[in-house]
Amino acid sequence: MKTFHIQTAVQEYSYEELSALDKQLVDEAKRQVLKAYAPYSNFQVGAAAALANGKIITGSNQENAAYPSGLCAERTTMFYANAQYPDTAITTIAIAAHNNGDFTDEPISPCGACRQALLESEIRFGTDIKVILYGKQSIYILPNIKSLLPFCFGKENMEK
Repeated sequence: MKTFHIQTAVQEYSYEELSALDKQLVDEAKRQVLKAYAPYSNFQVGAAAALANGKIITGSNQENAAYPSGLCAERTTMFYANAQYPDTAITTIAIAAHNNGDFTDEPISPCGACRQALLESEIRFGTDIKVILYGKQSIYILPNIKSLLPFCFGKENMEK
């Protein structure tokens, strides 16, 4: 048997240390939390994505009593961006969550389905998507979606 370790580089920032664009994305993600429809989980999530053309696209989670018919904020944002700007890459996505009447202390991370969908966008455009995860006590920044998804599955896995 052989053991190996997978490491992910995560940078921790305070809000004041963020670039102007990253602050704008965090602020937009936080605003989107208030537009979430989450009457079942009471866990509201907002996302904001910067596109390579300078546009910012936002979204929030939308629940449905017929689980799993709802959609997470990250996929809502990414699918809208890809539908409206099909030839434009997402360069950065910021994610914020609200639970029990306040933003989460620690950052939350996208679910597995969102990670896979965002990975497809990275592969589609051949460019990394920087990930900003907002929490009241800290903000994490990761260089790309692949860093959230070790042993990721992509089209190269289906090639002969």
